[in-house]
Amino acid sequence: MTFLHAIILGIIEGITEFLPISSTGHMVLASDLLKIAQTDFVKSFEIIIQLGAILAVVVLYTKKLLIEKKAISKIISAFIPTAIVGYVLYKFIKQYLIGNDVVVLWSLLIGGIVIILFELFYDKPEREKQSTKSMSDISYSQAIAVGLAQSVAVIPGVSRSAATIIGGQLAGISKKTIVEFSFILAVPTMVAATALDIFKNPISIGSGEMVPLMLGFVSAFIVALVSIKWLISFVQKHSLVWFGVYRVVVSLAFFAYFFWILK
Repeated sequence: MTFLHAIILGIIEGITEFLPISSTGHMVLASDLLKIAQTDFVKSFEIIIQLGAILAVVVLYTKKLLIEKKAISKIISAFIPTAIVGYVLYKFIKQYLIGNDVVVLWSLLIGGIVIILFELFYDKPEREKQSTKSMSDISYSQAIAVGLAQSVAVIPGVSRSAATIIGGQLAGISKKTIVEFSFILAVPTMVAATALDIFKNPISIGSGEMVPLMLGFVSAFIVALVSIKWLISFVQKHSLVWFGVYRVVVSLAFFAYFFWILK
């Protein structure tokens, strides 16, 4: 992995971790395009730079959580279903799903269609008036519903962000609130996923690999700061339908690339 590869992957992680387009899917596809071999270091690199993006959430939302302390228990409640699913299915996910281009592309395609249909047919104006407007006011049943929705994102390409946003709105949480809730929920979810992966597959990093690792981590952190602020502003004025369209276009383009051009 070159320094440029590290920066590119860090930027991709920072952009896609919180947008409803799947960071895992984009990392897999980007690695294929850049011809980056899936060595032990590259797998460790992709795990660690996620923490760079997660650090951006900690920086932006620690103060808000200190004010809305009641939201912390709701975050924990939402985290539990995903933790159980991820732990129970870890071996299956690692062996058959992670790095599987076909799974990623189908997930991007189906997920994109789901987003489009949800945005077109969900009665947002009327439901938004009656929705939960504060993270502290989210009920435990709503939090668990969000956690169950998030657990679907153990499938690469599904998008944790999309799953939680749609699941939260269906559970009666306002769009802005569920987007912020989704950001914060990413912290325990990704930290736990990273810790489990490191425990199962101890990381070994050579002295020559520290520079690309730091470049990727810092790139992910800086870009995630911008991405988070942008998405909060975007969802208050626009539909998520274009993210769905983007997913469909990308998946079809890569289907063509992998199965026709490379055939």
